[in-house]
Amino acid sequence: MTPQSSRRSALKKIAASTAFISAATSLSNRINASDMATSSVLKGKINHSVCRWCYDKVPFEDLCKASKEMGIQSVELTGPEEWPILKKHGLTSAMPWGAGMGIEKGFNDPKNHDALVASYEQIFPKLVNAGLDKIICFSGNRNGMDNETGIKNCAAGLKKLMKSAEKHKVTMVMELLNSKVNHKDYMCDHTAWGVELCKAVGSENFKLLYDIYHMQIMEGDVIRTIKESHPYIAHYHTGGVPGRNEIDETQELYYPAIMKAIVDTGYKGFVAQEFIPKREDKLASLKQGVMICDI
Repeated sequence: MTPQSSRRSALKKIAASTAFISAATSLSNRINASDMATSSVLKGKINHSVCRWCYDKVPFEDLCKASKEMGIQSVELTGPEEWPILKKHGLTSAMPWGAGMGIEKGFNDPKNHDALVASYEQIFPKLVNAGLDKIICFSGNRNGMDNETGIKNCAAGLKKLMKSAEKHKVTMVMELLNSKVNHKDYMCDHTAWGVELCKAVGSENFKLLYDIYHMQIMEGDVIRTIKESHPYIAHYHTGGVPGRNEIDETQELYYPAIMKAIVDTGYKGFVAQEFIPKREDKLASLKQGVMICDI
């Protein structure tokens, strides 16, 4: 199963260079499986999270325990049935799911609005009861729709939820995904489009999830984009390019510089590891990713 189909399957359940190599290698060399035995002492500039679906072969309780030992504070893309388990382990879900109609069917199609509104209205109180304040959402696929119409339609649907979102102090966060490799035809595939949608919705309770992996594929220019668009970004995901694997010297992005750019904007939210580990010791790869990002 491909990484994109794996994540899509999870969502459908809810819907029914040398300097770079040297530095990254240095980080890689100091991470090994024995580090898992003791808790990490992290620097505190980055709040670390991990996406559950990337470790779906690791029992959830084991992932929670390992995450806690690494200094990770959140296991995300988790639903209501998992939130009590997170709480038991002293963890949160920085970006929950549990509402919507999946990636392909989103707010850009007015035919979906009634069902989407009902779905999110239902999840808001559950989020509050669990002490959570964000929920992921999606634009949907284009299906021949132009950008302007897509923004108009998405804004109309999202505005129906903003009063309730504001009441519950919940931020709806639309993910930026690539439509080149993983999510063909997805509409919210460029940061500029997402920013225009934020402006059209006109509420602090609607923002963007800037997925670094996806946006490197679609537009590159990651650091400048983060610096310019950060007021509209509520969350970040990582991933190695190409391939969506480990974020070390095997890929083209230098994550310490990206993390510094994020911190320099004043961002206080979470950064989630969302890469598919290729190595046999998947939790060691996760630990490495956290340490690379812990600037």
